Amino acid sequence: MSEPILEVRELQMTFPIGGGFFGGPTGTVRAVDNVSFDVHRGETFGIVGESGSGKTTLGRCIMRVLNPTSGRITLHRTGRAPDELVTANRKLLTEIWRDVRMVFQDPQSSLNPRLRVVELVGQCLRKSEGLSGAELATRVGELLEQVGLPKEFLMRFPNAFSGGQRQRLGIARALATGPELVIADEAVSALDVSIQAQTLNLMQDLQEKFDLTYIFVAHDLAVVEHICDRIAVMYLGQIVELAHRDELFQDPKHPYTRALLSAVPIPDPRARKRGQNRKSLSDGAVAKTGCKFASRCPHVTDLCRAEMPPMKNINGTDVLCHFAGDV
Repeated sequence: MSEPILEVRELQMTFPIGGGFFGGPTGTVRAVDNVSFDVHRGETFGIVGESGSGKTTLGRCIMRVLNPTSGRITLHRTGRAPDELVTANRKLLTEIWRDVRMVFQDPQSSLNPRLRVVELVGQCLRKSEGLSGAELATRVGELLEQVGLPKEFLMRFPNAFSGGQRQRLGIARALATGPELVIADEAVSALDVSIQAQTLNLMQDLQEKFDLTYIFVAHDLAVVEHICDRIAVMYLGQIVELAHRDELFQDPKHPYTRALLSAVPIPDPRARKRGQNRKSLSDGAVAKTGCKFASRCPHVTDLCRAEMPPMKNINGTDVLCHFAGDV
């Protein structure tokens, strides 16, 4: 496996909740809870989980859109010394954001409707390289062609495009500065299935052409299986399983991962799945001690309710479970 381009260690992100008598917070919620992983150069690293699992918050912490509460995020850029993102100042972050870019979930809301395409895609080029006029238009035209759009679209506004075309504009904007790492936050979830496939194929082609590394945040397991090399499964702020794609889908080791996979419909009326404990899976209560999945796990024991499980490595798969490999 190649060297890591990103190292995340014991990352935490907490938010205050509620309001007391004088308006102060009454507690905190751990949106990201002690998360550690590496992203290797040239791979597509997937982060999956249901709504509220913390996957989008994790991606925004890596981009420093949010300031993490604690932990370390180390970026290894080509030909440069490692950068610590959690403690980076604004000047360093501005430099880092040329090499780490983000593609957002909703292409319509992420594009300013008052700006033409040449300004939308070329803003970062104007600031970072001082381009303007015909030179800027030429560069943006080249970017549009790279994502499958004609350069004649330079003077159009975002409302003149379809959802798939707007997402291509978002990808072009992310590629403008020649990044090494791209974080795609639910980049295809708002698109039709046929447009999803086109966008995913485009991202794979661009990855091969420009030697990109992706962090792909999604909730659609079929999409993740198609594009990702390794996958981290998140539940209530924690990574409960991290494995290679084939290993995860063929032999999931955490009960939550198995529950997610059992919910994926099979396009064959004769096929039958292994049953899940539906009552336990529908229970949204969260244990205050022990394993966070204890209240929903069909294999729960007193040990699970009392103690937080350690992260175990079983044949290359990291699993956060007391009984990983036994159930």
